[in-house]
Amino acid sequence: MPFAAERGISVTIRLYNTMSGQKEILETIEPNKVRFYACGPTVYNLFHVGNARMFVVFDTIRRYLEYRGYEVRFVQNFTDVDDRIIQRANELHENVRWVADHYIDEYFKDAGALNIRPATVHPRATECVDDMIRFIEDLIRLGHAYERNGDVYFDTSSFPEYGKLSGQSLDEMQAGFRVQVLEHKDDPTDFALWKAAKPGEESWDSPWGPGRPGWHIECSVMSAKYLGEQIDIHAGGRDLVFPHHENEIAQSEARSGKPFARYWLHNGTLNINGEKMSKSLGNFIMTRDLLEKRPAPAIRLFLLSAQYRHPLNYTEDAMDQAEVALERMERCVRNLEDRRERLAELPAGLRRADGVSSETQAAIEAVRAQFTDAMDDDFNTADGLAAVFEAVRRANTYLAQNRVQEADLSAWRGLILELLNPLGIKLQLDATAVRDAEEIEQLLAERDAARKARDFQRADEIRDQLAASGIIIEDTAQGTRWYRG
Repeated sequence: MPFAAERGISVTIRLYNTMSGQKEILETIEPNKVRFYACGPTVYNLFHVGNARMFVVFDTIRRYLEYRGYEVRFVQNFTDVDDRIIQRANELHENVRWVADHYIDEYFKDAGALNIRPATVHPRATECVDDMIRFIEDLIRLGHAYERNGDVYFDTSSFPEYGKLSGQSLDEMQAGFRVQVLEHKDDPTDFALWKAAKPGEESWDSPWGPGRPGWHIECSVMSAKYLGEQIDIHAGGRDLVFPHHENEIAQSEARSGKPFARYWLHNGTLNINGEKMSKSLGNFIMTRDLLEKRPAPAIRLFLLSAQYRHPLNYTEDAMDQAEVALERMERCVRNLEDRRERLAELPAGLRRADGVSSETQAAIEAVRAQFTDAMDDDFNTADGLAAVFEAVRRANTYLAQNRVQEADLSAWRGLILELLNPLGIKLQLDATAVRDAEEIEQLLAERDAARKARDFQRADEIRDQLAASGIIIEDTAQGTRWYRG
């Protein structure tokens, strides 16, 4: 739903650029179009909740850009050739292709459960090896890379701006960074573009002999192939700033002579009970396991409960709160719909046929502005969710009035669903989740009859029966009203 575009609204989105270390106004290469690349998974296992946060965050940013009227071409890769995939294949006694294919399928299952939309393109590294070889040949020709014993390395000294993303000079990296030192590299900071094949490994023919691409070259090539040499947004976890994204910049800009990405976005870490998630600490949570215990929309809501650059701490209490918050939203939307349906059943002469009232329209516009102000400011989902809860609060206040009208009820319901859509939070509103409204009305009619017959025991039994199902009833001068508690 491109809200801004539909209404001709000028959009100013500010986003924090890791390259500059400050918030900048989004100005795209092409007007109203965003070329967006996000680093995807290495497919050797199911993804954990830390990965889930990254995938959810950048899916949400993509959704919000579309909500504000941008056309987004979103590319997320699969690294399907890697030492870890080879190791996993050996553990499972399967071939490497089977492992990669299997875990790509499993990725889509868990991502789909979290309402993460498929990218515009999901390229696999193995589909682009020929492109990578040509890319590496260009770097060698331009004097930015060299071959040693079937391996090819990028010469970091040939790119004077190396380190500009992480804020480290080449001398500082050489002195302080832990880098892989190989005897045949010219410098310890040089990184592999192509790796000579080891016995029994999957390999491809190349001008330097059988081998496979290095990790860093993959994203540069796939980004250029599907988005062009220059893109608007490149995104990933904070742990990818160095060396992965630093190396992407060096090899991409050394080859093209142009700035690679205008904006670099990096999400913060996810901790478990205040500690870094680690297999050695026994606090490693796989998304698949969490999905078996918690509603997927509640997990997504939790993952968006902090602004994306900030650390997020997973606790069972935090997940409990997310479930309660989700139930509050669902209850409000159900109540709005139930009340609207009951009004629609009244004879035409008893129904107000007016459009949305000016009071409701003004309130809705204020909440919508609160939401967009928050999200326009570096995609602040924490404050964006606060705006959704403000909509829920105001809608509940409206529901508590004696006189309501269909158009206002529909407008509040529509607003809540509208704001949740760019957040990717899908409410569970199916009929099996709640009592049927017709059944509730029948029980209330039976209760009214019992009260008239002074059978207060039966009337109380019906009240308790409804309360046990989350249905709250109120006896007013205008009659009995009910809503979902």
